[in-house]
Amino acid sequence: MASTTAVDVVMPQMGVSVSEGTITKWLKQVGDTVEADETLLEISTDKVDTEVPSPASGVVSEILVQEGETVAVGTVLARLGGESGGAAPTPEPPTQPAADASSAAATEGEAAPENEVPSAPAPQAPAPAAEPSGNGKSFVSPVVARIASEHGIDPSAVPGTGSGGRVTKKDITAYLESGPAAPEAPAAPAPAQPAAAPAPAPASSPAAAPPVAGQVGESLEPMSAMRRGIAEHMRRSLDTSAHVTSAIEVDMSKVVQIREKLKKEYQSAYGVNPTFLAFIARATTETLRDYPWVNGEIRGDQVVTKNFVNLGFAVELADGKGLIVPVVKNAETLNLLGMAKAIADIAKRARDKQLTPDDVAGGSFTITNPGGYGTFHGTPVISQPQAGILGTYAIVKRPWVITDENGADAIAIRSIMNLTLTYDHRLVDGALAGRFLRDLRERLQGWGESDY
Repeated sequence: MASTTAVDVVMPQMGVSVSEGTITKWLKQVGDTVEADETLLEISTDKVDTEVPSPASGVVSEILVQEGETVAVGTVLARLGGESGGAAPTPEPPTQPAADASSAAATEGEAAPENEVPSAPAPQAPAPAAEPSGNGKSFVSPVVARIASEHGIDPSAVPGTGSGGRVTKKDITAYLESGPAAPEAPAAPAPAQPAAAPAPAPASSPAAAPPVAGQVGESLEPMSAMRRGIAEHMRRSLDTSAHVTSAIEVDMSKVVQIREKLKKEYQSAYGVNPTFLAFIARATTETLRDYPWVNGEIRGDQVVTKNFVNLGFAVELADGKGLIVPVVKNAETLNLLGMAKAIADIAKRARDKQLTPDDVAGGSFTITNPGGYGTFHGTPVISQPQAGILGTYAIVKRPWVITDENGADAIAIRSIMNLTLTYDHRLVDGALAGRFLRDLRERLQGWGESDY
């Protein structure tokens, strides 16, 4: 029962800070029937992977954006229903964007579909002629503009593969990966004609990569959109913040005892496991309220502090091939049980791909927990624009010097954990970081009934 009126499937707006997405998988093909709200395709943004439901019931008549392509929010990805035949609709998509100037911003990345290459050059032919004045590249998405600004790049200098030669995120990422040497090489020997010869060399360098990967024992695997997003975010963080890491040892023996006491009650009555992470998160939230700069950020030339704690938790996905940081909003309002429930909920939804971009936005401080794998120390990378990230590590039994009730020193077996605070030294000084870790340790070592 295909509709006689075509229904457009567009790249959804997945949060205020998300301006584009990548098609990772089409679950339906041209000619397939789909029901309203049935999953039609999977997309990936720099924030989260998610599924896109069909906006209506009908037959998939056209797929306009192929797997692996990155396009702007609002771009038409496919059409359902309609009376168009098999060949008639194909030339229509290229002519409409060319005729309708208002759709130019929404068609970024659409010029690349392989099945439309023969018809695309005709309407796009005037664009290259106008390129010296910037036409065809004047519009870039917010993501492209941000990356270009951060790296001091003029977007018009980047070869664009989008509609009308528009520069896409994929283009500027590839440009950065090829290194700044490519544009600088022709600039230095500009007066001489031979200087033009070195320029093609860096350009052909990426083409030389596939033969190298063909060596015995090597294989190639494309970077996922999430992995590219992580790579960009981590690199940007290191380029932005002055990273410093301080560490402290914590005697978790009291927390171990209390957890054992609460474990059976929480699991039977509430269906939740009071993990060590829940205890640490609760103590961290309380400590952050006394250290607003550690929970703050630098915005331009101003220091921003907050009267709330939005706590992010690094969650591993896909056997180490993905990482996402969902956020527990207003963590300062949660007791230990509420914190344990919130952590379990966001971790499950992250692994089940049920998070929305809003679930990973707005964090003010992050906790990463590699200690579950036995690691005892690390130097995490700050999640921008935050000022700090806490690393929690393995709890191990070690001989520890304690002071008995008579004031005498003794050696006992205690459950010891290392904590690290990686902080932005532009905002947080070493002394402030040291006091924060000291107070966090005191809260964990002195855990009592009132801290539940």
